Amino acid sequence: MSVGMDQIRDRMTRYLAEHQISAVSAWPDGDRLDRSGAVVSVSLRKCQGGPSGFQDYLGERFNRESGAWEELYGKRVKLTFGLDLYADAQAGEGALERAFDQLAGALQQGGPEGLELEEFSCGETAYQTKDRLLKRPVQAVYRAYLYAVAQPGGAFVDFEIRGGMRQ
Repeated sequence: MSVGMDQIRDRMTRYLAEHQISAVSAWPDGDRLDRSGAVVSVSLRKCQGGPSGFQDYLGERFNRESGAWEELYGKRVKLTFGLDLYADAQAGEGALERAFDQLAGALQQGGPEGLELEEFSCGETAYQTKDRLLKRPVQAVYRAYLYAVAQPGGAFVDFEIRGGMRQ
């Protein structure tokens, strides 16, 4: 599955929704949704990788659609997702605690295809006076590989995200 960096946040949001977790991508294009209970706001806080470019040759694969072999280049990256929990103050900290437990369970099962969980952490719950919401900051760090596909002649045509090798 081909994925641009701008779509990674949306993949995490869909993964959480598939695990019955109320989640929205941070800074959505549409209007803010009214939700009852706790909600996870998904953002991509950091993407760390090696030197720029896809200089590391990984081998070839056969493309059935084109009937040709493609060269693969790649690099290892770390993606840090913000998975901040929000709830109406009237719902109380119990709503955030239950949502955190459900979120932790979903993340321990893996994550979106191509991502491998390295660490998961949360901070303390705080009250945001302006929005009248409780907030618990959460983040998850995933390991992945960015693979670029090169056409004959060296032009990169696409890139994909893949998880680490399992041993």
